[in-house]
Amino acid sequence: MTSTIIQPNGWAPAKGYANGVHAADGTLYVGGQIGWNAAQEFESHDFIEQMEQALMNILDVVKAAGGTATDITRLTWFVINKKEYAARQREVGDVYRRVLGRHFPAMSMLVVAGLVEDDALLEIEATAFIARSE
Repeated sequence: MTSTIIQPNGWAPAKGYANGVHAADGTLYVGGQIGWNAAQEFESHDFIEQMEQALMNILDVVKAAGGTATDITRLTWFVINKKEYAARQREVGDVYRRVLGRHFPAMSMLVVAGLVEDDALLEIEATAFIARSE
């Protein structure tokens, strides 16, 4: 069995990368997701709204591979404004629980100077485990 590229239905095609790769061993690697919609358009320039969209994008990739939020084993966050993240912790927690529930995988957060998409305020990548059938 080989790896399978995961592309949620209705999403604009990824250019030069895969939104998800489901490996033969069941590991799902979700490429970094930012706060744009399925058409690759930013609907907001607010940190919390972009965070919610990025988490929903991750969940869409996980679901497209046959999984659920509880299959997510790791999240790596890249944020460009540490102070805003810290100042909005209550909102971060509320939105996180609304999208992913009370499932808390291993997480890392890095503060970065910038992201490839100029309008992106954060990027989140994920790893999940979704057993594959032969």
